[in-house]
Amino acid sequence: MTLKRIELAGFKSFAKKTTLEFNTPVTAIVGPNGSGKSNVVEAIRFVLGEQSIKSLRGKAGVDLIFKGSKALSSLSRAGVTIVFDNRDKIFTFGGSDQKNVSLDFDEVSLSREVYSDGANKYLINNTEVRLKDIVELLGSVHIGSSGHHIISQGEADRILSANAKDRRAMIEDALGLKVYQYKIRESEKKLEKTEQNMKEVQSLRREIAPHIGFLKKQVEKLEKAREMRTELVGLYTNYFGKELSYVRLEKARLHQEKQKEQAALSDLSHKVGKLEAGRTETTNIEDPNILNKEDALKKLAESRDELSRKLGRLEGSIDALTRPRAMLKKEDTGKQFVRLYDIEEMIHSIDGTIASALDSNNLMTVVETLKTIRTSLKSFVEKQKGTSSQSTDEQEMEEPEELKELKNALAPIKTELSNIDQKTESVRKEIDALRLARSNAEANRRNNEREYYELVAKRSEYEGALRMLSMQAEVLTKTETDLAEEIKEAIVLVGREGIVTDDKLFTKDTIGARSEQEDLRKKIERIKIKLEDSGGIGGNDVLKEYDEVTTRDQFLARELIDLADSIKELRALIRDLKFKLDTEFKEGIEKINKQFRDFFALMFGGGSAFLSVVVEHKRPSKENDEEEISSLVEEDLQFERGIEINVSLPHKKVKDLHMLSGGERSLTSIALLFAMSQVNPPPFLVLDETDAALDEANSRKYGNMIESLSKYSQLVVVTHNRETMSRAQVLYGVTIGADGGSKLLSIKFDEAVQIAK
Repeated sequence: MTLKRIELAGFKSFAKKTTLEFNTPVTAIVGPNGSGKSNVVEAIRFVLGEQSIKSLRGKAGVDLIFKGSKALSSLSRAGVTIVFDNRDKIFTFGGSDQKNVSLDFDEVSLSREVYSDGANKYLINNTEVRLKDIVELLGSVHIGSSGHHIISQGEADRILSANAKDRRAMIEDALGLKVYQYKIRESEKKLEKTEQNMKEVQSLRREIAPHIGFLKKQVEKLEKAREMRTELVGLYTNYFGKELSYVRLEKARLHQEKQKEQAALSDLSHKVGKLEAGRTETTNIEDPNILNKEDALKKLAESRDELSRKLGRLEGSIDALTRPRAMLKKEDTGKQFVRLYDIEEMIHSIDGTIASALDSNNLMTVVETLKTIRTSLKSFVEKQKGTSSQSTDEQEMEEPEELKELKNALAPIKTELSNIDQKTESVRKEIDALRLARSNAEANRRNNEREYYELVAKRSEYEGALRMLSMQAEVLTKTETDLAEEIKEAIVLVGREGIVTDDKLFTKDTIGARSEQEDLRKKIERIKIKLEDSGGIGGNDVLKEYDEVTTRDQFLARELIDLADSIKELRALIRDLKFKLDTEFKEGIEKINKQFRDFFALMFGGGSAFLSVVVEHKRPSKENDEEEISSLVEEDLQFERGIEINVSLPHKKVKDLHMLSGGERSLTSIALLFAMSQVNPPPFLVLDETDAALDEANSRKYGNMIESLSKYSQLVVVTHNRETMSRAQVLYGVTIGADGGSKLLSIKFDEAVQIAK
């Protein structure tokens, strides 16, 4: 796994997006003071999850965002992305199950963004994640936000200035032993919690012990009532079985009889319904058919009367026409005759005129009408005088045409009268038949009415029987409800398991008389009174509470055993972890000392240096007096391990760190840091101006060490030293551009040498 590149956008002085490629073992970053070189190192810390803004030379997250210049405006966010080579697929999420992010790629990119409101966003392969996921992912390859693999300016001397305890923590971090410290702390917390739980369980057992004693005495009293309760259980079983069987059989009987009565009632109701429908159909006294026939007969009579009148008028007209001819033959022809038809016509005209005058109710109209009538009569007389002689002559000669017409009109009327008489006779016969049928229907109706009332009376009998059955069912329901209450009371007295309510145990033959059940119930009541007097009522609650309390006490006893076993296991685990931590720590110190001696001799041209483990006993708390302290054996005393640095410079007798010069302290700290990095080599190592205090000769030694370290770890070096620059394969130059933002220039020495040649 190698570091491939880092991308900065809006981070501190890098206003525009800037990319640094790391494709060589040693990459140097150079530039004048204040140009932004250290911002690159801080960007690496930032993207790896550093939470201390102070260590990034800021007070808040907004201090990490480009603030703008004369040529460039300020930004609202800053982002850094670091890309690692993952062709070996060594990145994992440790113990967590992060299903949202896939690591099955040749490159793994980590991004962090900070906004002007201080909010942070973390991404893995452009998928938003939590900070915890970033830490776990980097922990799988031994990388941290501020581990020993990032050494900034001024921190090189920190390991020399730290006390023995802090120095030990730095070395444990470099050796990768923090996991043991974490597990020990977790185990100690669990041990402390388990011991606290054990004390609480013991306290609970002490609290319930008196209550158990009290309940035990109560249980002994309840034993005396067990015999009566046993007898009561037997009586209850017999009583409830017979009572339930009685209820079951009575229900079956009532249900059967009710079905029978309901079936008969349903059949009667059906018959009554049919008779009611028939009654409804025959309640009309007049038959519409008879009425229609009578109306037809009346119309025929009216038609016959009309034809008779018409026939009379024709015969009168014929008689009036034929009489003058006959009289002329027998009497004096000098007499004058007037036709009846003309008279009737005149009368009809005068009658219409008089009716109109009467309707007007006007005297003037009546006077005018009378004048008109007089004029009409005079005109009629004059007309008859003029036509009398001519008519007489014609009548003597032949029958007049008018008479012929009247005689011809007489035959159809007589024929129609004959047809009407025939129809009238037919209608009368039909009416007689309908009246006979109605008489028969009336007789049937009376018979049906009699049958209807008989069925209604019988239906009332069935309804009364059903009401009686319903009353019996209500009484049975009341008996069943009372029985249910008695069963509940019995359950309270003797418990549910002591009540047998099987109604199949008894049949109709074995139930017995109801008086026997009443005697049995009275016997039960007497035993209940005795049981109440003995204090047996409610004993189940005491027994239940006694069982619960004793069960809880047994459970707590088992808990104490389990907690004691857990304490033993945790103490054994802590001992194993401490032993493993101590063993690996000692082995790591030996490895560091080997590298430390070599690097120290290389830096100083001789001499020696090594780390030693010191043990300091912790002072007991003030609560323990001197007698208790003196009674403690050596193994019981708590102690702390620390690390001391021992140096011996060539040609000098200086052995104390505080007596070293500034350059000597820098060389010593560099040698120790490089030695620590070689024991557990990180994937990359960042050095931020760690060579600032070295002279030219020591710079060459520092450069040799860099070349040696580059064989194990990828190096990113921020420096002003020419010697250190010469050991890099790629040189990045950082400067401030005209727009006020940091800019980047890069030189590959191999290409530069070829160009120079």
